[in-house]
Amino acid sequence: MAAAGDGRKDGQDSILEPLCFPEQPPLSDSVTQSRRRSCSGVLLCPFCSESTPLPQTDVFLKHLLQQHKLVIADVKLVADLPKYLLYWKGRFMEQPITDFCSVIRTNSTGPAEKQEDYFLLCDVLPEDRVLRENLQQKRLEEVLEQQQQERDDGSFQRLCMFCSDEFAGNRSSLLNHMAREHSFSIGLPDNIVFCDEFLDTLQGKLDNLQCLYCEKTFRDKTTLKDHMRKKAHRRINANNREYDRFYVINYLELGKTWEEVQSEDDRELVDEDDDWSDWQAHPVSAVCLFCDHQSETMEQIYTHMKAAHDFDLHKLRTELNLGFYQQVKLVNFIRRQIHQNRCYGCQEKFHCRADVLRHVEAEGHVMKLPHVSTWDQPQYYFPTYENDALLCTLSDSDGDERGETNHDEDIPVIAEDISNLRALKRTSVLNQLLRNRSSCS
Repeated sequence: MAAAGDGRKDGQDSILEPLCFPEQPPLSDSVTQSRRRSCSGVLLCPFCSESTPLPQTDVFLKHLLQQHKLVIADVKLVADLPKYLLYWKGRFMEQPITDFCSVIRTNSTGPAEKQEDYFLLCDVLPEDRVLRENLQQKRLEEVLEQQQQERDDGSFQRLCMFCSDEFAGNRSSLLNHMAREHSFSIGLPDNIVFCDEFLDTLQGKLDNLQCLYCEKTFRDKTTLKDHMRKKAHRRINANNREYDRFYVINYLELGKTWEEVQSEDDRELVDEDDDWSDWQAHPVSAVCLFCDHQSETMEQIYTHMKAAHDFDLHKLRTELNLGFYQQVKLVNFIRRQIHQNRCYGCQEKFHCRADVLRHVEAEGHVMKLPHVSTWDQPQYYFPTYENDALLCTLSDSDGDERGETNHDEDIPVIAEDISNLRALKRTSVLNQLLRNRSSCS
């Protein structure tokens, strides 16, 4: 289990450890030029000087097939095709293509002059698989960074697509308004990225008198409104792949679409004949909220936090009447603040975790929490550390069991999105996000 300090990088708020490509020898001017062009969305041929704009990918793939006999398997699942091609351009300059690609011979039983060799580049090759995974991880980090910027941005200002109300500040206010007042939901705000572009796309369709669901075009705005209201078409078409890039879930798993991941049934992973005898042989260690201390039992970790840091989670739960979901958010909030070298009580930033802990103890901020609105946020439903065993031991309050405690009343919640949050007790953030994309269908 990773210690609480793993993945830290000074000055960076991301909780994901950045992945880097293997260091290469100093680049020549021509390769440096190629790298700049690849970053601008241009597809560079690995074998010649041919280049094609990214939107014309099909034309480029045809060039690879006809001119160089190269086929790239599952090319649509490559997260960053320009960087992928640039990498292989460098590798093909170092070694022959046959060192990397499977050779497929056509007309193998015919005359020799009619036989042709084609080359297949796919993730069966370990190097290709690692490259694809690194590109996918890098893209996910970029998307999460973009999403965080949108969450923190207070300059947002936009009119509702269905009425004259204007919204400023956080984008979620507009999305929640459309879901609540106009029964138009594109999913939970925390699951959406590139929100401005998403709204521009939807607004453009309405301006062109196009229904957002069936995508038929009408003669005037009044007819379009009546159609969407009467046919209950105030929703987007989940089969339109144009919308996939606006949902974080589509960036999570390499080689799978969100439908494929969502359709997976955990029960298929259970084999009645499996031997579970080693389950108790390897207990999950719990890590302290403040330091790297680990304990094999939860009582030991609670005792350690109380003795070493004067922090009593049970006491906070009782005094503040925290339900299960609030405890989840509080733990993840404290974890993230400590990870980012920030005091969770006053939000003051420090250079290292040791400075944070000295400040917290000296200022008496150990049991001091900021206003509930600071940490009682949907983003803290998701674990700061995916393997955080502490989340598995949080207690349900009576209010939770009766369904009486709900501090998110101002956030419209779709049943599929929230009903499975208890799965945080046993699953990772990926499994949790999978359920939320279905809200737009």
